[in-house]
Amino acid sequence: MLLRAYRLTDKFGIALLKSSIALGDTTRDGVHLIVTFVRRYLLGSMMTVALAVGGVIFSVLGRIWLVIRRILGLLGGVGWFFVRILLRMTGPAATSAGSAATGAMARRAARAEIDSGLAEDPLRVQNRVLSTLAVLLLVVLIGVVLWATSPARSSPSGVGNPGSTNLSLFVPATGTPAAAPIAPPIATAVPTATTLPSVLEVRGSLAYVVREKAQQDIWVVSVGTRTPLRLTNDPEDDRDPAWSPDGSQLAFASRRDGNWEIYIYDLATGGTTRMTFDLSFQAGPQWSPDGQWLVYESYQGNNLDIYVMPVDGSQPPQRLTDHPAPDFSPSWSPDGRRIAFVSWRDGNQDVYVFSLDDPRDSASINVTNTPTRHEDYPAWDASGEYLAFSALDGGLEKVFVKPADDPQAAAQPLGQGRTPAWSPDGTSLVFAADSVDSTHLVAAPFTETGVATEVIPVPLGASDPSWTAAPLPRTLVNAGGVGPAIPAALFIEQETRLDTDPPYRMSPLTDVDAPHPFLSDRVNDSFDALREQTLEEIGWDFLGQLEDAFWQIDRPPQPGEERRNWHMTGRAFSFNRNAIVGFPPPIEIVREDIGVYTYWRVYVRVADDAQSGQLGEPLRRMPWDFASRNQGDVEAYDQGGRLRTEIPAGYYVDLTQLAADYGWTRVPAGGDWRANFNSTNYWMFTKPDGLTWYDAMRELYAVSQMGGFAPEATPIPVQQPTDEPGG
Repeated sequence: MLLRAYRLTDKFGIALLKSSIALGDTTRDGVHLIVTFVRRYLLGSMMTVALAVGGVIFSVLGRIWLVIRRILGLLGGVGWFFVRILLRMTGPAATSAGSAATGAMARRAARAEIDSGLAEDPLRVQNRVLSTLAVLLLVVLIGVVLWATSPARSSPSGVGNPGSTNLSLFVPATGTPAAAPIAPPIATAVPTATTLPSVLEVRGSLAYVVREKAQQDIWVVSVGTRTPLRLTNDPEDDRDPAWSPDGSQLAFASRRDGNWEIYIYDLATGGTTRMTFDLSFQAGPQWSPDGQWLVYESYQGNNLDIYVMPVDGSQPPQRLTDHPAPDFSPSWSPDGRRIAFVSWRDGNQDVYVFSLDDPRDSASINVTNTPTRHEDYPAWDASGEYLAFSALDGGLEKVFVKPADDPQAAAQPLGQGRTPAWSPDGTSLVFAADSVDSTHLVAAPFTETGVATEVIPVPLGASDPSWTAAPLPRTLVNAGGVGPAIPAALFIEQETRLDTDPPYRMSPLTDVDAPHPFLSDRVNDSFDALREQTLEEIGWDFLGQLEDAFWQIDRPPQPGEERRNWHMTGRAFSFNRNAIVGFPPPIEIVREDIGVYTYWRVYVRVADDAQSGQLGEPLRRMPWDFASRNQGDVEAYDQGGRLRTEIPAGYYVDLTQLAADYGWTRVPAGGDWRANFNSTNYWMFTKPDGLTWYDAMRELYAVSQMGGFAPEATPIPVQQPTDEPGG
């Protein structure tokens, strides 16, 4: 019986040992399969999930193996317990009777026990193997995680992401781009957040002005996104946005009640509050740091000056400056004790600082003092240490920064652009930068190194960005702004193409006084619409009388006029150049040197009965005095004139901007304009619509009618035979 119990125990133990070994092999093979599968197929976006599952499986199997080991130990102990009981029950007789039968077995058992003592326990071997596999799997897991999260595998920011930032417009490409990593065959990309450039990490919101179809509105955009939202859509102009210190309100100027006034828009409620009540011009609001006051520009008594008023309306507006020269574009310092503004009081357009600790206008300090450069749009940084502004310099509009407390320090150019505004943390600036056919809001670092970054592309001519750290209200974002409310087209060009050569004809201009009141059938409707809009905005029919419209092809030009003149194409008009003369003159001309060319901006004085603020706005820029070159001033004679000594009083409309809204562009002055008045060209506007002069002429003339303007084929020289050998 003892022998039978021993055999049963031995067989049962061997069976359990083999089962445990088989289970260990199965576990090892399963882990191997999991690791192989992970390495081959799931090293893409599912890497982390697969390894986590493998770790869980391995942990479960390890716990199962621990339970099996404990069961084996328990069974072994139970077996030896029964053996001892049987030995005691049989006593010496049983031992004697079985000694002969069991002698050999005892000797074999003793030898097996000695051998097992010398040989290593197979359970320990299996445990060591599994421990080694666990360590290897852990090493593989760490290596895979490091490889999968390596920055070198990350694609460059902005590539293939519609919301990314494009630096190509401002930063030249350098170096060799790294090769793109090869994705696993079945890998699925996991969407990740686009990394913002450091200059945009402050995020927040931008407000800016867009001129669309001859009308201005305010738009906003969340920094880091490319989804602009229309904030105002009144039929009248809205401009000059300025965020309150907490970003909950936006002050702006508008003509929605018939003349320019200051308003405050509450983003939470969507309500608008009118702050000023005066027929005169008010614009350019800015907040005090505590959000309790507004500073702005106001045209009263034929003079543009700086005023302040409490937001709660508890006090009437107070005038800060009283110099006869125009003062405008105010900006409140972060410490609340200084106000920067622009003035012509020293004969050129400079930035000044008014101190509330010494509230005398005569104590204002000129902090730029640059006779050859006209600064505008001053803006304080968050520390109050620096002032940013923009100015036309060397034919380019540039953004400058200089210490506010050191008038002698040179201003440092930051980049090409205009109308700068600081980021909420003062580490960068945002400004409008123009390209050939569009404008870009650009952020450039100031306190750290880096490159300019495009925030968002905007329509051509957009301006006046204002940056707050506050996010846009979720209700406004979900509603998509207050739009679309896009104004209707300003005009529809009714044109008729004929099946002849030439394909177009001239159309008469109704009730226009001109030597030949005709324009091409392809542009006459836009001129009629421009004339009607000009009449509405200035109060009199300025374009009802023209110096020139259509020229006959055989008309000889005057000295200084182009031989291939656009008047011959029926795509140009010229108003009366003598309108610069009068008391006061009907127009004022402002010189603009852009690139290598000299251009002119034309301002038309509104009707006398609208000089109380219903139409137009006061001038900020000094006009050019052409008459001075004939008054004995040698320098003025050589330079084709000079700046006036004071800005004319009254209200004016920017005809150059208005004409551009309808597709009519100004013409640069000729190279000899200083000596030849005929080539000044401030009176001329054209509408090429992308055509060359010759192509525009071919719309009105056949080649046979072009005379000397038609291109002639160059004859191929014929080689004459010679008597020379080899000739």
